[in-house]
Amino acid sequence: MDKKALHRSLLGALAAELETLEAAQRLSSEGVTHADAKADGIKDMRATEASYIARGQALRVASLRADLERVEALRVRPFGPDDPIALSAVVTVCDDDDQSRRMFLAPAGGGTRLGDIRVVTPGSPMGRALLGRRVGDEVEVKAGPAGGQQLEITDVA
Repeated sequence: MDKKALHRSLLGALAAELETLEAAQRLSSEGVTHADAKADGIKDMRATEASYIARGQALRVASLRADLERVEALRVRPFGPDDPIALSAVVTVCDDDDQSRRMFLAPAGGGTRLGDIRVVTPGSPMGRALLGRRVGDEVEVKAGPAGGQQLEITDVA
């Protein structure tokens, strides 16, 4: 498995998302000063609502830029079966039904699909359950009101 290519794919996905968000943020900022946003009376809130949207998008753009910087700084390294799971590990887990899943542990980009691999972050329930564990360990992932799920770590790369 080429983890550097996986890393580049994640960077590309985040950069594309950032480009889309920046374009949306520019449009929403232009909307705040557009003539159609001018209030027709004291109860007309179009300009205020447009400014809330523009501000929210600006915050999201800043957050995504920080995420992109953290992923750019990620040092991709190999892992062996005896190594504890850490950032840049590709982990394979198997559930009670013998269904396996592969995940890439990254500082940001959680939920992104890179082929058959899903990105998880240390802040997610799955990421928290995997950090520091090794091949052969069983983990319980607590997610949502339905309770937890038992998984066995079968491979780390």
